[in-house]
Parts: sequence; C-alpha cells; structure tokens
Amino acid sequence: MTGAVAGLVLAAGEGRRYGRPKALVELGGRLLVEHAVRALTEGGCGPVTVVLGASADEVVRRADLDGTRTVLNPGWATGMGSSLRVGLAALATGHADAAVVLLVDTPGIGAEAVRRLAGLGAPDAVAVATYGGRRGHPVLLGRRHWAEVARLAAGDAGARPFLVAHPELVTPVPCEDIADGTDIDVPADLPAAAPAPDPR
Repeated sequence: MTGAVAGLVLAAGEGRRYGRPKALVELGGRLLVEHAVRALTEGGCGPVTVVLGASADEVVRRADLDGTRTVLNPGWATGMGSSLRVGLAALATGHADAAVVLLVDTPGIGAEAVRRLAGLGAPDAVAVATYGGRRGHPVLLGRRHWAEVARLAAGDAGARPFLVAHPELVTPVPCEDIADGTDIDVPADLPAAAPAPDPR
C-alpha cells in the first residue's frame, strides 16, 4: 500500500529562451501551469504545491490554481534548484510520504504517467519516468530523501545531482507508451494539443 503522495509543480522560471514565463503559455485553452496541476491532481497527488517566481502576480491572477498551495521562490533567477528547495521546504510542513515533481514546461505528461509513479509512493522511494531508456519527468521523491535532494540541488540542476549520487535508489518507470516528456524550450516545441483529461 502506497502512502500519501503530494504534487509539486516547478513553475518559477522566466522562460528566457521562450520569450516569456512558460507558466503563462497557453495550450488548448489552458495555461501550462494549469496543465501541470491537472496532471498531478488527476494522477492522484494531493495536496499540490506550485512554486512561482517570475511574473508570479500575473500567474496567480490568470491561472486557475484553486485547490493548490502557491509558494514564492524569491531566488527564482538562480535556476530550478532553488525552486525545488523552496517546494520541498513547503511540503515538509505537511504529512505526505512522497512527492511527484513535475516541471511546468512538460505538457505532454498527463495523469497516467503521474499515476504510474505515484503508485510507488513511500518515504524511502525514488523513481524517475523514462522515455526510451532516458530519464525525464516526473520524478518521485520519498520524504526521507528531501533534505539531501534540497542540499544537492543548485543552479539549473534540480534532483539530478541526488539521482546521480544514489543510482542504487532509483527505480526507472517507463512512460513512453503513455506520455511525451519533451521540455518546451521555444514556441516551436509547443505541441498541437495536450493530453486529454483522464477519464477515470
């Protein structure tokens, strides 16, 4: 039996290469931050925390983030590592046994992939979605590892330093059959449509 699994969306970046914060990019009538929240929620994660930074006020004003907790990363400009630290610190005040971490710019990842990882949720669990054998997102981090993950996260490296330091802990979870883990870096990367809502 799995424990309670929280969801964590990292959505603080300014999207320098894209030209604007990717949290505010629209796809299929929804902002990317809303797609990420929906994937986590429908994938069985709760509560869901969203880390904001660049244009945070506009994201809060425009996005439907009802039912989520938003936290501000004042150091967002230093990279994703600081957002992961802020997010894990926020989660540490709750009671979840693990967290599924999802980036705001991966709209090809839907609830099915999240559910596949969340199903492994436990305090000592570590799991990473893979696509054709290559690691991607989402990432599941058990609560016992949050402190070390946060300690090692720096710059644009989020959980990667921890995963590299502890390969024996990592469970790969193939997701290429149900998701597209491509990061949206520039407008040309944006897919025609996001995953359909989970029918479950």
